Amino acid sequence: MAEEKTNVEVEETTTAVQEVKEEVQTQQDPKEYLENFDWEKYEEGIERVDDTKLKEFEALVEENFVDTADEEVVEGQVVHMTDREAIIDINAKSEGVISLNEFRYNPDLKVGDKVEVLIDIREDKTGQLVLSHRKARTIMAWDRVNAAHDKEEIVQGFVKCRTKGGMIVDVFGIEAFLPGSQIDVKPIRDYDQYVGKTMEFKVVKINHEFKNVVVSHKALIEADIEEQKKEIIGQLEKGQVLEGIVKNITSYGVFIDLGGVDGLIHITDLSWSRINHPNEVVELDQKMNVVILDFDDNKSRIQLGLKQLEKHPWDALGDEIKIGDKVKGKVVVIADYGAFIEVAEGVEGLIHVSEMSWSTHLRSAQDFVSVGDEVEAVVLTLDREDRKMSLGIKQLTPDPWTDITSKYPVGSKHKGIVRNFTNFGVFVEMEEGIDGLIYISDLSWTKKIKHPSEFVTVGDTLEVEVLELDVDGRKLSLGHKQTTENPWDKYAKEFAEGTVHKAAISEIVDKGATVVFNEDIVGFVPSRHMEKEDGKKLGKGEEVDFKIIEFNKDFKRVVASHTAIFREQEERNVSTAKRKAAAAADESKTTLGDANSQLQALKDKMEADSKK
Repeated sequence: MAEEKTNVEVEETTTAVQEVKEEVQTQQDPKEYLENFDWEKYEEGIERVDDTKLKEFEALVEENFVDTADEEVVEGQVVHMTDREAIIDINAKSEGVISLNEFRYNPDLKVGDKVEVLIDIREDKTGQLVLSHRKARTIMAWDRVNAAHDKEEIVQGFVKCRTKGGMIVDVFGIEAFLPGSQIDVKPIRDYDQYVGKTMEFKVVKINHEFKNVVVSHKALIEADIEEQKKEIIGQLEKGQVLEGIVKNITSYGVFIDLGGVDGLIHITDLSWSRINHPNEVVELDQKMNVVILDFDDNKSRIQLGLKQLEKHPWDALGDEIKIGDKVKGKVVVIADYGAFIEVAEGVEGLIHVSEMSWSTHLRSAQDFVSVGDEVEAVVLTLDREDRKMSLGIKQLTPDPWTDITSKYPVGSKHKGIVRNFTNFGVFVEMEEGIDGLIYISDLSWTKKIKHPSEFVTVGDTLEVEVLELDVDGRKLSLGHKQTTENPWDKYAKEFAEGTVHKAAISEIVDKGATVVFNEDIVGFVPSRHMEKEDGKKLGKGEEVDFKIIEFNKDFKRVVASHTAIFREQEERNVSTAKRKAAAAADESKTTLGDANSQLQALKDKMEADSKK
C-alpha cells in the first residue's frame, strides 16, 4: 500500500510540476512574469515550485520518457490486451492503442512482447497517443530490404500467390514480385507448386519511386551452379560418360543439365535410327547417361551423344545378308532421288529412283513408295566398312528387254503412249521399261513438222512400227508414218509433171504464192508463173488452172505454173504456124523441082532426037 501511495503522489507531483513548467516556460523576463501573474491561483494555495526542483524534475523526464515526435518508429511493449486492441507502452506520457488487426500475421502476440510502432499522432482530439504497428513494420521492412539489396544478403520470403508473369512474395511484410524466369534455372511448368512455401531470395531490383521490389531465387541457384560448373568443366574429357537430366527439348536436339553445365545432344546423335523429333526418344526431366563427344576451347559448348553408348547396328548386322538377297524394310525417308529403307534398327539402304522401275523415264520416288510403307527389295551393293547399302525393287520382276526380239521384232506394229518429246523426236512407252524413239521425220508422210508438240501431246496413244532394234544398247527406233500408206506414191502419178489442176491462190508469199491442191499437197507458184494472159498478176483467192512443172516425192516439193497454161497454147500456135510454113515451103520446093526435071527431060529428048 505504501508503494501504491508513493506512486500516486509521484503522479500528482508530476502533474503539478508539468503545469508549473508550462507557466515558467511562458515567462520571458521577471517584469513580464509579474504582470501576467495569476493572483487568484496564488491565493487559492498554489505556490511556485522552486527552480532547482523544477530542473531536477525535467532531468528525470528527459531520462525516462521518449520524445514522441510524429512519424517516428520506436520500440514499445504490450502492457495490456483486449479482444480488439493492444495497449502499447513506449515510455511516453501516455500509452498508445493499436488494433489487433495489425497483428494478424502474429496470432501469438501476448503481454510483454516487444513490437515496433510508428508514432502517428502524439495526441488526438481526446488526448490519446496514436500509434501504428503496420506503418512501422512497413518502414522497417523497406529499411531491411534496402539493406539486403545493398549488402547482397539472402532474405526469407513467403510465396503468397500466383500473378501474371510470376509470383507474389512477402518479404519483411512487403509484397515483392518474383518473375517466372527467376524461380529456377530450368523452365517451370507448374507454378502452383511454389504457392505457400517459404524460400530464400535475393533482392535484385528496387524501384523507390513506385515502391516495387523484385526478388530472385534463380540467382541463388546460379551462384551455387557457377561453383559446380567450374569444378565440372575442369574435369571434362572427350569420351567421358556423365549422368544428366533433360532440361529442354527442341526440334533440333536435347539440352542436358550436367549439374550446372548444359550440353546439347543433336537429333542425329540421339538414336542410330532416323527420328522425326527428339521427343520420340526422351522426355523432360528424364535422367540418363550421355557421352561427351566434343567441346570448344573454353568448354562453353559441349556436344553430347546418346546413341554412342550403344554398339553401332552395322556392327551387329549378321553376315547372312549378302548381295542378291531379298530383304524387307520400312520406308523412313523419301527424297526426289530415292527412298531410304530401314532393313534393321539403325541399318538403312537406299533405293535409287532408277532402281524402282524398269522404265527409263525417271520420276520422283514418291510415285512409287510412301513413308511408312513395308517394301521388299534386292540387295544390289553392300559396303560394311562405309556402312552403305543400295537396294532395288525393279529386280523383283523380270527385265522386259530379255525377250524384246520376240515381242517387238522389226516391222511389227504396236500402240504406245507418248511420255516425252524433244526437238528431234518423240519418246513412246511400249510397256513398263521399254521405250522407243520416233524421229520427227518419221511422224508424218506429208506434214512439215518443226517441233513434235505440233503433232502430239504427252499422254497421246500412237500407232507405231518397229524400224530398228538394238538389244545391247537398249534402243528401239519407231516410226508412226510407216503405219499408213505413203500418199506420195499415189500423188506421184496424180500430180505428175505436166498435169493440170484447178486451185485457188491461198497465200501470197515471198517470191511467189501457195496453192492448196488437197489436205496433203501445197504447191508453190513462182512469181514469174503467176502472170495471166492479159499480163496481170494472180491475186489471193483467184481460182485458175495450174500446170505441175516440178514434183519431188522425196522432198515433198510441188511447183506449179499458171502462165504455162496459156503460153503452151501460144507455143502450140507458133509450132503449128511453123509446121504450115514448112509444109508450104516443102510444097513450093517440090513444084519447082518437077518443072526443072521436066525441062531437063525435054532437053535430053531434044538432044537425043538431034543426034538421030
